[in-house]
Amino acid sequence: MPVTKTAKRALRSSFRKQIHNKRITTALEIAMRKAKKNPTKKSISEAISAADKAAKKGIIHQNKANRIKSSVSSLKS
Repeated sequence: MPVTKTAKRALRSSFRKQIHNKRITTALEIAMRKAKKNPTKKSISEAISAADKAAKKGIIHQNKANRIKSSVSSLKS
């Protein structure tokens, strides 16, 4: 448990950031699942967009986003 006032404030802040990051990560995972299950142009573009957004926010690394985009775009038939 945090003792100092600033540590308590940092704990509250980290909880808020954790919730925000989890929301973006979950949206990315759902978009990837939809694209892999039903690879339409719309679902693939949504997955690519979600990967770009997560990388831009710093939630995932840019190289991971590139790997995701590559694997999803190879699903095109």
